[in-house]
Amino acid sequence: MLRKIFKTGNSTVVSIPREMLESLGVRDGSEVSVELDPVTRQIIIRPMERSLPGVDEVFARQVAEFITEYRSALETLAQ
Repeated sequence: MLRKIFKTGNSTVVSIPREMLESLGVRDGSEVSVELDPVTRQIIIRPMERSLPGVDEVFARQVAEFITEYRSALETLAQ
């Protein structure tokens, strides 16, 4: 399947077809691991398992949503 690399904002991206995302069990906002295999010159994308022992999944999602919503304010405070 042929895809184009394009620029959006300050990032360079390639779109992934919905069928592939569904097959991997990921969606917009999911975290993935991106690796380069220098021998085969291939980019490997794997879904991340995010469960941590002792961390409530609902709480973790709420924290992630908070960070997403207030990222610019948090970055300003961190300076």
